[in-house]
Amino acid sequence: MKLFLLVGLLALSVSSFSQDEEESSHKFRRDNIFFGGSIGLGLGNGGFSTGANPEVGYSVARWLDAGISTNFNYFSYRAEYNNGIRQRSFNYGGGVFARFFVFSGFFLQVLPEYNWVNTNFKDLNAGSIGSEYHLKREAPSLLLGIGYGSRVIGNTNFFTVLMIDAGTNTNSPYIDTYGAKLPILRTGFNFYLRPKRR
Repeated sequence: MKLFLLVGLLALSVSSFSQDEEESSHKFRRDNIFFGGSIGLGLGNGGFSTGANPEVGYSVARWLDAGISTNFNYFSYRAEYNNGIRQRSFNYGGGVFARFFVFSGFFLQVLPEYNWVNTNFKDLNAGSIGSEYHLKREAPSLLLGIGYGSRVIGNTNFFTVLMIDAGTNTNSPYIDTYGAKLPILRTGFNFYLRPKRR
């Protein structure tokens, strides 16, 4: 139900903003290209996560940014919160994003991703040394969220976005071992290219 509501809001925002006469020109502008990214940090329930998300994008219109996002994340769970098993994971991946600026700096974000996950488990129930094993997996994710940013095309801007994986793949790095979806909070900056000198 929440997914359908979010998709409906996206469709409504696209149809309403697409009527803006100022957006009728689709000429490519070098100074609409931006680079940047975000960092993430999470704590709670015996878990810790941190990561970086470099991105490159283009401001298609006053109400729409689109681009390519990459991610590098580290996750760990302490043994006492994970049935005696210490878990450490590193994942990397990438995807494409769209940000729909609906009003006053608020935006909706859609980010389909594909991730590769490497996990190390150490069973501390097996004695002081503990037995270790490794697992490699990969999974798609569909991150949907809402954010806020001080966006002015051509200027450096700051943003924060809160997302959740709307997919159901249990190998997703955003779904824990019990099937619960983990909230994803990212905050960062984007820097626009300078216009060409004439």
